[in-house]
Amino acid sequence: MFGLTEWQQTRFYQEVKEEVREEVKLKMITRLLNEGLTVEQIARILELDIEVVKQEVKKQSK
Repeated sequence: MFGLTEWQQTRFYQEVKEEVREEVKLKMITRLLNEGLTVEQIARILELDIEVVKQEVKKQSK
C-alpha cells in the first residue's frame, strides 16, 4: 500500500499537481484582469511569461 510520501513521488501525482497549478494560474489571470491589473502586472505576479497571459486574455475575449 502506498503511503503519502510514496504517493507524492509518483509520476501521476506530479502531473496532476502541475495541471492543478496551471488551472489555478489561469483562473487567477481572469480575476486579476477583472481587478484592473495589466497583462504585464499579471505576468510578473504569477511568474508567467507575458505571452502566456496574452494568450489567455485572447481566449477569454472570444
